[in-house]
Amino acid sequence: MIFGAAGTAWSQGADGYPLRPIRIVVPFTPGGSTDVLARAIGQELTKAWGQAVVIDNLPGAGGSIGADKVAKAPPDGYTLLMGHIGTLAVNPSLYPRLPYNPVKDFAPVAWVARVPNVLVVHPSVPARTLQELVALAKAKPGSLNYGSGGNGSAANLATEYLKLQTGTSMVHIPYRGTAPAVTDLLGGQLQLMFTGLPALVGPIKAGQLRALAVSSPQRLDALPDVPTVAESGYKGFEADQWYGVVAPAGTPPAIVARLNAQINQALSAPELKQRLAAEGAIATPQPPEVFGKLIASEIARWKPVIGSGRVKVQ
Repeated sequence: MIFGAAGTAWSQGADGYPLRPIRIVVPFTPGGSTDVLARAIGQELTKAWGQAVVIDNLPGAGGSIGADKVAKAPPDGYTLLMGHIGTLAVNPSLYPRLPYNPVKDFAPVAWVARVPNVLVVHPSVPARTLQELVALAKAKPGSLNYGSGGNGSAANLATEYLKLQTGTSMVHIPYRGTAPAVTDLLGGQLQLMFTGLPALVGPIKAGQLRALAVSSPQRLDALPDVPTVAESGYKGFEADQWYGVVAPAGTPPAIVARLNAQINQALSAPELKQRLAAEGAIATPQPPEVFGKLIASEIARWKPVIGSGRVKVQ
């Protein structure tokens, strides 16, 4: 009898959802891409449903603190996580004692966007193609320095993945954020960087940096003359950053389906498209199952990269 009542309550909750404000946890400080995307999605959900969507920034431990809070929240659809490649795919291999399991502890809701990485070099580097850069790195192992926003950052992992696929040796110089790394790259203290398009598009257009390849499966509209890494001889290479919404495991499928449909609809709104473009992001509306498969495949992809590159958190 109690079981039946509980089932009825869940059904009613799914039918009337949402009945109160929704909380989206962003496991990083305000202002970054994860935060911007969460707020943009939240605004669209509020407009569609008339319920407030509260953004709760809970930074720390590479996003693990906020993610763990959501993993342990009631599975009722009112606490969600705006996750990304780090919190959902990289952290399991980066943190030996991660307090949550991205596959078992979350229900995938919606794949929101991906942000391609761009491989750039300082103009002083005598390489105009990826093949020439690989040849240079192999001729002089350890002579090229690359920068990133820190150990375990998306830029760090993308470059380690490139090293693994090309059999090259390059030295990692971690910074406390992407901006200072780009500054030193522009000044010639670094030779190359492989990071998200937003931080690099200005210097590329100004001729201050030379773009050699992009990490996405297709060329980018913003850089139509720059080939993909796959086109440059490394078939199957893909190392985009990505973002998506997850809920605590056990969240009713009807609620997950309603969230997915509304978020996918929001991704088609002109205003949100503009915000995504400003972040160098590409909308990726897909069913929850597709996002779940992405998370699992990315965990498997990045584990050997982290191991071979001996990537450690600071």
